[in-house]
Amino acid sequence: MLDLLAIVFPVFGLIGIGYLARRTGFVSERMGEGLSEFVFTLSVPCLIFRTLVKAEIPQTQPWGYWISYFVGVAVAWVLATAMAKRYFGVKGVASVVAGFSAGQANTVFVGVPMILKAYGDEGAVPLFLLLAVHLPVTMTLATVLAEGRQASPLVILRRLATHPIVIGILAGSALRPVAGVVPTPLWQILDLLASAAVPCALISMGIALRRYGMKTGWKLPTAISILKLVVHPLVVLLLATVVFQMPPVWAGVAVLFASCPSGINAYLFAERYGEGVALASSAVTLSTILALGTTLLWLYVLGVG
Repeated sequence: MLDLLAIVFPVFGLIGIGYLARRTGFVSERMGEGLSEFVFTLSVPCLIFRTLVKAEIPQTQPWGYWISYFVGVAVAWVLATAMAKRYFGVKGVASVVAGFSAGQANTVFVGVPMILKAYGDEGAVPLFLLLAVHLPVTMTLATVLAEGRQASPLVILRRLATHPIVIGILAGSALRPVAGVVPTPLWQILDLLASAAVPCALISMGIALRRYGMKTGWKLPTAISILKLVVHPLVVLLLATVVFQMPPVWAGVAVLFASCPSGINAYLFAERYGEGVALASSAVTLSTILALGTTLLWLYVLGVG
């Protein structure tokens, strides 16, 4: 248990520091927004770029890996949407927000730090391969479901192509052949920006939790949190280990990726459409709090620590 806590405590400890610093007024809301913008637009894209440029990427695509994770996304998404509509009377875009909250993980602020802490460099390649497709797939699906037949493929592509994380992924993939001729000082600048990603992401996540809070009832956010933290990783675990028999590190990364709490992108998506904002806020907050316990469970199941 102490070994497991050693993995989880630094991650959630920094989130707690950010939360307490904002709650006590020690830092301003503006600081949290600035840190969040820095992480999204500079630090994490540099971390992804550096990893993809230097990583040894498999020659063949790990289809079992993709299928294991995204079947879990589909199960959690569909169940959350159906539950929101049938039992809570949620309609329209708000029902899409419910599914998005259950299927889309907080990979940048929680997943990247936690998985790198658990598996180190060995987990970097499967982590960033999954990160490379996670955002485009979930964001495209949510946009199409929200806008229906009116969703323009060009608009969707433009939104994805200008997203900093997608830019980091594309640049890292494209510049792999010339990585050996990049001057050392440029790598040092990149390393400095990338090294700031983890602590800044976690502190800004804590500040964000104070801002979002619980703005709606507990029942539906609790159901979404259970789907996100328990059902999603359970489906991924069964598929990755039993059906596709993935290597332990790859299966573990996929399960931990799936066990991350609801991502802030669900909140931002709800804000954009002006529906389901309170639901997304509550799901992000509650699932992040509960993730401290469920993460320990999944680390134990995976034999990490």
